[in-house]
This record gives sequence, structure tokens and C-alpha cells, in this order.
Amino acid sequence: LEETHQSLHSCSCLLRVVKFRRTGESSRSDEDGISGEHEIQIEGVQTELEPVELEDGAAVPKEFANPTDDTFMVEDAVEAIGFGKFQWKLSIITGLAWASNYAMEMMILSILAPQLHCEWRLPSWQVALLTSVVFVGMMSSSTLWGNISDQYGRKTGLKISVLWTLYYGILSGFAPVYSWILVLRGLVGFGIGGVPQSVTLYAEFLPMKARAKCILLIEVFWAIGTVFEVLLAVLVMPTLGWRWLLILSALPLLLFAVLCFWLPESARYDVLSGNQEKAIATLKRIATENGAPMPLGKLITSRQEDRGKMRDLFTPHFRWTTLLLWFIWFSNAFSYYGLVLLTTEFFQAGDVCSISSRRKEATAKCSLTCEYLTEEDYTDLLWTTLSEFPGVLVTLWIIDRIGRKKTMALSFLVFSFCSLLLFLCVGRNVLTVLLFIARAFISGGFQAAYVYTPEVYPTATRALGLGTCSGMARVGALITPFIAQV
Repeated sequence: LEETHQSLHSCSCLLRVVKFRRTGESSRSDEDGISGEHEIQIEGVQTELEPVELEDGAAVPKEFANPTDDTFMVEDAVEAIGFGKFQWKLSIITGLAWASNYAMEMMILSILAPQLHCEWRLPSWQVALLTSVVFVGMMSSSTLWGNISDQYGRKTGLKISVLWTLYYGILSGFAPVYSWILVLRGLVGFGIGGVPQSVTLYAEFLPMKARAKCILLIEVFWAIGTVFEVLLAVLVMPTLGWRWLLILSALPLLLFAVLCFWLPESARYDVLSGNQEKAIATLKRIATENGAPMPLGKLITSRQEDRGKMRDLFTPHFRWTTLLLWFIWFSNAFSYYGLVLLTTEFFQAGDVCSISSRRKEATAKCSLTCEYLTEEDYTDLLWTTLSEFPGVLVTLWIIDRIGRKKTMALSFLVFSFCSLLLFLCVGRNVLTVLLFIARAFISGGFQAAYVYTPEVYPTATRALGLGTCSGMARVGALITPFIAQV
């Protein structure tokens, strides 16, 4: 021990000791002694000194054998801390928001439309408007939620949007007439527009290696939410009716609203807004939960700048990226939701092949004609909804192998091919298979877009960039009911 102690003193001049004030400790100087009997405090995480061998056999604490730069950024800290217990918790909570706030409220549209069509004797254009108004609300609010998230924090925007959706989701179950449910579902859509900010918050706590896979795994919760909504409809609709389905579909948001208090604010946002101490506290918390040390050095405070400005999306560097992403999101949502709504239309139409083989009636179908969804319809709807799971797995497998852009291209190509085959006269089983494959790949393309978009924009405009893309997606989604249902 004595020899080791002397060896440490003899090589102390060769060691680079970082000078900065650590969580209230006084600054170290080059002359400070180093003792192997003590523990060092690294940004609030205590770790014992791990000796490593020098060429002459002397032991040197690992922390000093691998010195770091005097400064580090939030991104460096996230990479150094890595993926651990904190990210697993965050994955579950973010996934719950994705399943309850987004997937369930979206999937309910294809179930609610035929029910109200029959119960309230609505013409087909009013049925389509009931779906479109949700997307109108989402489109009008997506950019607003993005701006709120960039100005006041990701967590703040997410909490408000979830509570908003919960309130109006429950109220819509008590709508007495068509005009009331139209307004209330529009307000639900207004709240849902803020849910994509959960991806922004989530992505900013993920190391680069795990980001694509983790965001794709969050999409598993989308699949869980859609499947759960169909199963809930099977149990609730025959006995309690659509009002209870709306109320029960909104209740999982209450659980997320409670868990939302555990969510930390994005450390990147805190640094960008000048709140350095809060960012360090958040990073310490992550490091503690993951059992990893913080990087040595001082956290760099980013220069204060305007955040969430629309003009930043159209700088020469980002102009074409923004326009192309808007088109991709528009087309993706138009195709995805169109296919979801068209699925129930196909099933209600019966066996098209057997009808075409007979003499077709020349009279056009009345817009008030309706059919309730049968048990067979719900079963086939469940099968096509289950396609979300293989869609996630395929995208997860190829996205890091061929890249984000090629993954989107491949997904759209397979979807388009299967959609064209729907023009053929096929039986119900083949129809279900084609719908299954088409939905798997169009959902995979959506997932790849959610991975690519937050990565391509800088922190200052990330939430706004994702919000505007989400808004363009809603434009496509609000048009598609009139194509699929009218």
C-alpha cells in the first residue's frame, strides 16, 4: 500500500485532473493529493476507485487513468450514462400515453362510425365528417402543442394535452345529439395533437445506439392499444353500447396523468432554456437510477436562442427536408387511416365475388342504408389490427440495416402493391390477408417516419418540426374518410 501510495504521488504530475466545482465541493488543484483509501464523488454518484495497472505495475484509479474533457454537453452525458432502468421506466410510461391517448382514440373511429350510422340514421357524409373532425382538431393543434413544448417544456405540453383529451373523451360519451358529439370529438382530436411530443421527450433521453429501436418499441404500445380497443368493443358494444365504449376508452389516460408526475423535463430543453442546474439534477437522477457515473467536467450551457420559430424550418439547410417530410407524413396518414376505415367498409359489403357473379342491381345504394358490425366483422377486424405487431418487428429488423429512408420506401412500396391487389375479385379470406399485409407495412412506414423526423431537426426546433409534420399528417387523415366511406 505504501509503495502504491508513493507511485500515485510520483505520477500525479502526468495525470490530468479536471478543474471545476462538483456539487458543492471545492475545486481540485494539481497539487491535491490522491488517496486510494477514499471514495470520490462524481456528480452525485458514488463509485469506489477501480485500480488499473500501469506499465510499471503501479495501480492508478480508473477515473484518473481515463480522464475526460473539461466540459461536456447533455448529449455526451446521455451517451456516457447509457440505457438502463430509467429508460425502461420511461419506455413504459411513454408507451402508455401512446396506447391510451393515441391508438385507442384513433381505432375507435372505425368502430363508432357504423354504429352511429345505424343508430342515428346519419347519411354517409355525416359519418365521414365524424371521423374527419377528429383530425381537424389534431391538425389545428399539432403546431400549437409543438410550440408550447419548445417554449415551456416537453413535459408541460404533454401533461396539458393528456388532461385535455381525458376530459373531452369522457364528455363525448354523454353527447345527446350529432352536433354535440361532432364538437366534442373535435376537441378530443385537439388534445390528441399533443401526444407526438411524448416521442420528442422520449428521444432526448435515449443514447444514439438505442434510439431507433426504442422508438420503434414504443410503437408496440400503439399495436397493443388498437388491439385492446377492438377487444373492448367486442365486450362492451353488444351490452353497454357506444357511450360506455367512449368513456372506458378514455379512462387509461387517467393512469398516465398520475404517472406523468414522475416524468422529468428534458435535460436538453433545460440547458437550452438556461436552466443548467435543473439539467444537471435530471442527469444525476438518471445516472443514479442506471447505476452509472456522470462524465467528468462541467456541463456546457447552450447559448440562449429563440426556440420554436416556424421560420427555422425553412432555412436553406432544412427547407427541402421540411417539405419532403410534410409530403411523406401527409401520404402516410392518408393511406393508413384510409385502410383502417376501408376495412370495416369491405367487411360490411359482404362477399364481393359472389355478388359480382350474379346480376347486380342497377339502383344505387342509399346513403342511409346501414349494417351493424357482426361478430365475424369484429373477428376479422381484430386479425387485421394484429398486423401492427409484425409491422413493428419487420421495421425494427431492417431500419438499422438499410437505413431510415430506405425502410420508409420499402414499406410504402409493399403497401401500394397490396392495395392495388384489392381491385381484384377475391374471397373474404384473401381480402383479410391482403389487408393484414398492407396495414403491417403502412404502419411500419409510419414508425420509420417517427424515428427519422426527431433525428433530423436540432433541439431548438425538434418539437415544432415533429408537430408540423404531425399536422400535415392530419390533413391527409381528415380527407381520407370521404374517400374510404363516402
